[in-house]
Amino acid sequence: MADLSARQHQMFPELSPRQVETAKRFASGEPKHFEAGEFIYKVGDHAAPAWLVLEGSMDVFRHEGLSHEAPITTHGAGQLSGEVNQLSGRPTLAGARAGSDGCTAVAFDAAHLRALVIGSADVGEIIMRAFILRRVGLIDSGAGSVLIGAAGNAALSRLQGFLSRNAFPYIVLDSASQGEGRALIERLGILASELPLMVCPNGTVLKNPNDMEAAACLGMTPELMPGKLYDVAVVGAGPAGLATAVYAASEGLEVIVIDERSVGGQAGASSRIENYLGFPTGISGQALAGRAYNQALKFGAEMVLPVAVNSLISPERDAGVLTLELAGGKAVTSRTVVIASGAHYRRPRIASIESFEGNGISYWASPIEAKLCAGEEIALVGGGNSAGQAIVFLAPQVKTLHLVVRRALEDTMSQYLIDRIKAFPNVELHMHCEVDAVEGAPAGGLKSATLRNRLDNSEKLLSIHHLFLFIGADPNAGWISDRIHTDEKGFIITGQSFDALCSFTRQPLPLETSLPNVFAIGDVRAGSTKRVAAAVGEGAAVVSQIHAALSLMKTPH
Repeated sequence: MADLSARQHQMFPELSPRQVETAKRFASGEPKHFEAGEFIYKVGDHAAPAWLVLEGSMDVFRHEGLSHEAPITTHGAGQLSGEVNQLSGRPTLAGARAGSDGCTAVAFDAAHLRALVIGSADVGEIIMRAFILRRVGLIDSGAGSVLIGAAGNAALSRLQGFLSRNAFPYIVLDSASQGEGRALIERLGILASELPLMVCPNGTVLKNPNDMEAAACLGMTPELMPGKLYDVAVVGAGPAGLATAVYAASEGLEVIVIDERSVGGQAGASSRIENYLGFPTGISGQALAGRAYNQALKFGAEMVLPVAVNSLISPERDAGVLTLELAGGKAVTSRTVVIASGAHYRRPRIASIESFEGNGISYWASPIEAKLCAGEEIALVGGGNSAGQAIVFLAPQVKTLHLVVRRALEDTMSQYLIDRIKAFPNVELHMHCEVDAVEGAPAGGLKSATLRNRLDNSEKLLSIHHLFLFIGADPNAGWISDRIHTDEKGFIITGQSFDALCSFTRQPLPLETSLPNVFAIGDVRAGSTKRVAAAVGEGAAVVSQIHAALSLMKTPH
């Protein structure tokens, strides 16, 4: 947990009289008075504005567990309510009542709040810092959703991972223990097959929800405006896609970002990135993605999660509109499309491996997985930097970490990670080996893994309940690979030539694909450097090319 005790003045700042007058110019309405004890907004209210207190006070609270309230703070004159959700109009995670002396306040809906944050540099900095710290505080305190299930259950772990990667706060109640979680299960007559339960901030109860159902309940998946034409539609919310969103939106372009899972992509699963410029002590992939996500919201980019893109319909003429067909029968139209869908984790050819994914086998190492395997023997397969970062994160928390690699680490991993790994006494290296088989029961999870030495075919049985796989990734371009030029490995080719069926006479831009006005950046692009910094750089570079493409649409050629 983050220690925020010394940062209360930044979490709940008081604007000066001059700053209050500046802020009032951006308000979305006239000041409103609330009587003592009157609700200003409730937990779970959709599109609840941020409120700037002008007179009196406002008591802010959160839900604690299923039926209790816990105070967060009392805002006085010059203080602004809200947190990150207020930037996008998503349901609020806290509630507020007028204090004992009543409250007079002025509202800022999402659009007016973003205008204030951008339009006034000093006030905007204060607000953004406060909102981010408040979200961290909500996560640490367990506000937000309540998850009820059995510890170690695969579906519960999946939900925890989904909420954590999207920085949504939650608390877990053990369904096997006596308490309000167990009481709710008994009161509603919930079957074991219907667990875990998710109680959303607005009180809605979901039975064993998938990620899309959870996202809809939390307001993460906004209603798309029919007929709206965007300047840029970004497919993928990893570092490359988020960089595109930040730079394009900050330059006044209408931007929408769509991702089928969560923000951060593969980088979001990195426990600590130590070679990213400007972070000498390192930063987690999730923290880096979270900052970029908040920047994108600040500049007005729309974020649609978790929604898959099924296909792209491109026009024959360069002035036409590109259409992305989404899961659920929805569609997005845009003048340009940026493919930043990255890569998906490579699955080894091991019998029955699918039945243990999320139930003993993981493709990332988050604090949730680390907690589940604390003090145990585990195995990790992979010799790249992602594997190295996971080893450095997991090794201090487990009894023994069996590292399974096919060749020398020096061939594939950065030296600073190799040096760090060699310093761990509990990391056991298995050279020239691969996992040949896994055993267990779907209900009980993974029980063992068999290693095979590729040089002499000898075998070794490891009695483990947790296996982490970091064996590389394949391009996540299956939804468009039949429409676009790719190399032999499926990575998207850019900057060479347009498809012969296109009627375009100009040459493609460096990051433009074989479909005009469709760009590819980051890990999904052929020839890209598979590093976070390179992905961010391409995300910035593509925006200038988008401007060029948009200008060419307006001129005949």
